[in-house]
Amino acid sequence: MDAHWLTPAEREQQLLELKATGWVEMEERDAIYKELTFKTFNQAFGFMSRVALQAERMNHHPEWFNVYNKVQITLTTHACGGLSKRDIKLAKFIDKVALTM
Repeated sequence: MDAHWLTPAEREQQLLELKATGWVEMEERDAIYKELTFKTFNQAFGFMSRVALQAERMNHHPEWFNVYNKVQITLTTHACGGLSKRDIKLAKFIDKVALTM
């Protein structure tokens, strides 16, 4: 199961990779955050739909907010009270989808 915390070494390596793609660690809680901007609302909604399908398959749902062409995403694992391998996996999927939009 990937809903458990990362080891310190895993966390450092994974966060380094995600920060290079625009993810940031949140100061007020153990979570990562990214804001994406698309050309249109249709692209933003299409992106969210693709992520939603994957999130449902993973049984791991992002906290997100959308206004027109912007999507703000926060990832954390409530079951373990912080960042987990599941968040990393979903963040990488999000990055992959965003590149195709």
